[in-house]
Amino acid sequence: QVLLEESGGGLVQAGGSLRLSCAASGRTSGIYAMGWFRQAPGKEREFVAAISWSNDNTYYADSVKVRFTISKDKAKNTVFLQMNSLKPEDTAVYYCAQNPRNNVYSGNYEYWGQGTQVTVAS
Repeated sequence: QVLLEESGGGLVQAGGSLRLSCAASGRTSGIYAMGWFRQAPGKEREFVAAISWSNDNTYYADSVKVRFTISKDKAKNTVFLQMNSLKPEDTAVYYCAQNPRNNVYSGNYEYWGQGTQVTVAS
C-alpha cells in the first residue's frame, strides 16, 4: 500500500506563490509517475501537472503552463508543485496522485492523497 501526504496549501493573495509537496510512503518502489489534480467547489476534478519518475518528462494543463512547475526528489519519494502568479481561479483542493493507469492526464491513478486547500484571494 502507498500513502500520499500533501502539504503546503494555504491562503495567498493574487499574484503570490505557494509550493505544494507530496510525500509518498509505504510501497514506493513501483512509482513511475506522479501527478497533481485540483477540484474547485462545484467543478469536476481537473488535471494540473504530472511528472515521470524515470526521466525528466513533465506535463501541464494549459491553464497553468508557465506559472506552475512540477519537480521531484526521488531520494525522498516526494513531488513538488511550485505555483507562481496565482489567480483566484486557482482556488481549489489540490490532490497528489501516483501511477496513472491510462495516461497522465486522466484521473485514473492508483493512489491519491487527501488533498490540500489552496485559496487565492483577489
